[in-house]
Amino acid sequence: MELHILIDGTRDLGGQLYRQLSEAIRSGRLADGQQLPPSRLLASQLGLSRKTVSDVYDKLGYEKLLAGKVGVGSFVQTPHASPQRRHASTPLASAPRIARWETTPTPLRRASQEMPARYAFIGGRATPSHFPQDEWRACVLHALRQDGQARGRYAPVAGLPALRTAIAGHAAFSRGIHCTPEQVVVTSGAQQALYLLAHTLLEPGDTVAVEEPGYPVARAVFASMGARVAGVAVDEDGLVAEQIPDGTRLIYVTPAHQFPLGMPMSMARRHALLERAHQLGAIIIEDDYDSAFRYEGRPEDSLQSMDRYGIVAHVGSFSKIMLPELRLGYVVLPQAIVAAVETVKYLSDCHTASLGQHALAKFIGDGHLLRHIRRCHDIYAGRRERLQHWFNGPLAPWFRLVPASAGFHVAALAQAPLDIAELLRRARLADISLYALASFYHGEARHEGLFLGYGAIDKVDIDTALAKVLAILQDMTPIRTAPAHISAAASGSVP
Repeated sequence: MELHILIDGTRDLGGQLYRQLSEAIRSGRLADGQQLPPSRLLASQLGLSRKTVSDVYDKLGYEKLLAGKVGVGSFVQTPHASPQRRHASTPLASAPRIARWETTPTPLRRASQEMPARYAFIGGRATPSHFPQDEWRACVLHALRQDGQARGRYAPVAGLPALRTAIAGHAAFSRGIHCTPEQVVVTSGAQQALYLLAHTLLEPGDTVAVEEPGYPVARAVFASMGARVAGVAVDEDGLVAEQIPDGTRLIYVTPAHQFPLGMPMSMARRHALLERAHQLGAIIIEDDYDSAFRYEGRPEDSLQSMDRYGIVAHVGSFSKIMLPELRLGYVVLPQAIVAAVETVKYLSDCHTASLGQHALAKFIGDGHLLRHIRRCHDIYAGRRERLQHWFNGPLAPWFRLVPASAGFHVAALAQAPLDIAELLRRARLADISLYALASFYHGEARHEGLFLGYGAIDKVDIDTALAKVLAILQDMTPIRTAPAHISAAASGSVP
């Protein structure tokens, strides 16, 4: 690679070279220890004499900006306390828009990037050690061979045909989805699917209905489009459909496992939601983020499978089933918006990286995904049982669990006034990461409590961690026995 030096005209050639090299070293553009081209090579590239380049190297060496090593070459020697390059503070016409982006909330970003405690009840994260590395490695090697056959060419915007077909089959088998592969768009995770749908369907000032409490990232995505985001209350049956405002264009729900409370949406409420959306002409986003893991009761139909009007966009992700760093998800689109979403996808990133798509298509096609889900199901069921043991037993005086039949998180509602922030602080000192339920409310929290993910914490660690939490609670608010009405409510519904 050529060193970026510009020589203008025929005067002061050595001076031009010296000033540019000196500035590049002092500003840090050339890193400490970086080797410069040999004087003969640089002279040839710039059309200068070798003596001119050698003289400049000698001068920089005298100023201790270069260090020469005999028989090896010349290396940058950055001065201590090198001043940072200053840019002129030109007033920008887009300054207000830039300021709005700088102040736009990025919920859950800090929690996802911070180093978790030894005992972490973080949501939306699986245990990496359970991922079938050998099977995935074989699929990646297959993908490299497949990718090599199409090297130098862009992939289809909506995803590789093999993966779209595999996803359509998987969604039909596991969630009863009715679709063709042409309705499937492969995305870089579920979050991109939300962004594509919002970008396609919303204009500034449009109304979007979301669950309250709900997934804060979805709310932030819709608000970033200039939409008016209306929180709609949830009860034990899910989102209250009749409270969806008139004029709503888009409705975001998590019917299989409400985020964050955990209860499923009842069948009556699902029908009511579909009818209300049909009446409004609104698209429903069904975020099916972790329903692959079901522990009790009969499987319920997906909202998309009940849709007679062509208004449900079903969003799925492999981040929670497999690994988040794979950044692979999908959306099954109503036929009426397929072409529009594909256009937005093309303008956004052209297509999702094809290597991962080839590997995932092979992983699904060979049955590895379903086997992995079955293995993880047994693991998560054991962890869920330990949480139920603690919260329906020793921790019942302080909390009760919201009934949830799927996923790998639960919500625990506080049974009496309790300083949740102080509990979280003391738990962190004991190397335990707990998370407040109130953080998922946009307005004032209707319920105080805890959001407990069990995808990333081992079964034995749950017992150790919750024994410590019990000791903290006893120290904060000593309670000898649980009131009878609390024990009876341990399996009740959201008030």
